[in-house]
Parts: sequence; C-alpha cells; structure tokens
Amino acid sequence: MTKYENVKDDLKQQINSGSIKPGGKLPSIRELSEHWKCSKNTVIRAIDELEKEHLIYSVPKSGHYVIVRSSKSEDRPGGRIDFAVAAPDPGIIPYDEIQHGLNRAVQLYGDRLFTYGDPLGFPSLREAISQHLASSQIFAGPERICVVSGAQQALHLLASMPFPNGKSAILVEQPCYAGMLKLMSLLGVTAIGIARTESGLDLDELERHFRNNSIKFFYTVPRYHNPLGTSLSRREKEAIASMAEKYDVYIVEDDYLADLETDSKADPICSYDYSGRVIYIRSFSKIMLPGLRLGAAVLPEALTTLFRMYKSSCDLGTAALSQAALEIHLGSGLFQRHAAMMRERYGIRMKALQQACSRYLNEGFRLSKSTGGIFAQLELPHHLAAEELAAALRQKDVHVFPTMHCYLPSVESANSWRLSIIRTNEQEIEDGIRIVRQTADELMSQRSTIKFSRSAITWI
Repeated sequence: MTKYENVKDDLKQQINSGSIKPGGKLPSIRELSEHWKCSKNTVIRAIDELEKEHLIYSVPKSGHYVIVRSSKSEDRPGGRIDFAVAAPDPGIIPYDEIQHGLNRAVQLYGDRLFTYGDPLGFPSLREAISQHLASSQIFAGPERICVVSGAQQALHLLASMPFPNGKSAILVEQPCYAGMLKLMSLLGVTAIGIARTESGLDLDELERHFRNNSIKFFYTVPRYHNPLGTSLSRREKEAIASMAEKYDVYIVEDDYLADLETDSKADPICSYDYSGRVIYIRSFSKIMLPGLRLGAAVLPEALTTLFRMYKSSCDLGTAALSQAALEIHLGSGLFQRHAAMMRERYGIRMKALQQACSRYLNEGFRLSKSTGGIFAQLELPHHLAAEELAAALRQKDVHVFPTMHCYLPSVESANSWRLSIIRTNEQEIEDGIRIVRQTADELMSQRSTIKFSRSAITWI
C-alpha cells in the first residue's frame, strides 16, 4: 500500500468511527504531512480522493470538513418503512455543512438580512443560479431568473396570474403531481387532463388540445415524473417546444429533480425553446433542507414584469438568509458535491427497488422502468385494490402512496402506487417489498376462505 493510501485510509477510518465528527474540520495539510512524515503532495492526493468519494468538502481559505454521515434511516433497526414520503432523508442532509453556510451567510450578508430586497432575489444569487443552470443547458441571464420560496410558490403564482396569450385553462398530465392538482382546485382554475404513460405522451392528442382548447399553459414534469418516475424523450421535448410556438401556448416545465440527473444528454424542454414560451422551474429543496424553501423560475421576457408584481404582492421577497446560504453553497461547490452523493445513494436504492420487485412481485404487478430520481410507479393486479392493500400494509407499518391522488376528479385513476426510495435504505426496500408480497397473498387467501364459506352455506 502506498503512502497516500495509508493517509487516506487512516482519515477515512477516523471519519467513519466518529473520531472526526460530521462537520468537523480535518487537520491542516501541514499537520498531516508532519504526522505522517510525508510530503504535502502526498496528503493533497489523499484528500483529493476523499473529496471524490464525497466524504469531505473544502471551504476556500478555511480547510476541509467532513460531509457524509450515516443515514438515520439506515441506523434504524426496525419500525416504519416509508415508500410514501417525498421529503429528503434527514440522515443524508448535511446539517453541519448547512449550518456552516448559514453562519457564513450572517457574516457576509448581515447588512442584507434585515432589509427588504429585490422580489426577484439577490442579484448575486441570481447570477450564481444562472451559472449553475448553464450546466443543464439553460442559458438565461440573471434578469430572467426569479428566486422563489420553493417551486410550489412559483406554480401558485403562475396558476393565478393572467398570461399574454389571453387564455385561461391549464393542461396537466394524468397522472400529475398531486400538489399542482390541489392548488388548481383551490384557485378554481379550469384544468384539462392528457394521459401520460410510461411510454410518454400522445403528441397528436397534445396538439389537438393546443389547437382546440383555450390553453394558458401546459404543466409538465419531463424528468423523473411524479408519480411515474419516467422521463420524456428528446423527440417529445422538441415537439412540445415547437407546438408551444405554433399554437401560442406556454409550457411550465417543473424540473424539480434536475440535480439528480444521471444522463448528461438529457436536456430540458427549455433548451429547445426558441420562441420564449417555456417557463422553467428548478427546485433546490430535494438537495438542501426543504425547510429553507428555495427554488428558481426562469421566465420569458414577456412574463418577467408581471411575475415580479405577483411575487412582490405575495411575500415582498424570499427569505434573505436562505438565499445567502444557497449562494454560499453554490459558490463553494458544496451543493454540487452533495448532489453527486445523493445521485449515487438514490441510484443504488432505485436499483434495489427494481431488483426487489423483480424477486417478489409478479402475477399482475408491474414496476415502471425508472432509471433514476426518487419515484417509480407500481401497478397492481386488477383483483387487488390499491387503497385496500395500502390500508393492510399500514397495519404493518409499511406506507405507500396510492396514485388516485394524482388524477383529476373527472379522470379514472390507475390501480397503482407511487413508491419513493428517498427515505428507505436497501434493506428496508427488500423487507418492504417482501411484506407487500406477503400481505397481498394474505388478502387473497382471506377472500378465498370467505368465498368458500359462502359457497358451503349456499350448498347447505
């Protein structure tokens, strides 16, 4: 074993054992080289390797800090198995690093934290977001970016405000993000559904809606759809952008999991927009603390002034401390490193879900082929009602999310669940899917017994 490997393994052991606590600072490069009686270059190489493994991160002019700690859900010996929740696993949120960022934000932005700012957000943060989005093929200047209190706020404002096309109805995929359906219902907005399956959208049907109905905007989640877990093809995304221009329909692209994308060639619809009709929404809540409530909307020039008016009437401005923390995390590279760690962690869990369903579930069960993200849809056999089986599972502390909540009242819902891997480790996924199988068999056995008893009574 080489010298740098010895240094790396020793530091790794200290991190894993807790000798260097989460958020704790590593000894300086000089101190480590003196301790190990080696060159500084050897220590730097060892530290670089630990950074690549997402165990530590660097803070310019400060040093290196521990970033990864074991997941609370992984530490838990038993109890609740939650396939329903959509909030990030508390065990892999870098609380100590976020606290460091918040403390640093108070130091650097103290003068801005106690005054009303620009409703569109800190100019410096919007510049940082502009640079961050460029890696996703979103090229928009800070003047077109608005920082919002979570993607949900952006959706609420867009559903409320009038659009330049003078149209009023909102077209949504079926199934659809349940939060969007709820806010449209509360606002009394006319909503129209279009079917989306694992295979994608029927583009001919989409064009008929665009041509024949008064569609203000089409709300879509092209990447890692909620609840399907699948993504649209490049052909579909290009076609949507083209039809938006042809029929003067706006597109609201909810790209809430863009930072978890594993395919570098998977560009958003916004990258194919040449007419200024795509509103692009990005969430940071799945990477940082959801409670910080941070998102960004990239707006066409025709909507910027009106959106600003609606935004300022809503909250005057997004929380300054949250904005400052995000700017520091983007600028230091911590956000990007943590996103890479989460991509890897969630990728392993999604693979575990696919394998567990393949092992235990057949005879009418079918899991969507999600290649990433946090959701997959499980279709149930027609003889097993999604709500009934979900209720039986709750008795065993296994929780799932029936997709009936993801459909408009006028649309027949699928007999399926949305399964989330965001709060379940590999062992819990294995155990949970095995319990699904057992519970389904128990229900069928009970039905057979009841049916036999009734037949016997009838015969007597």
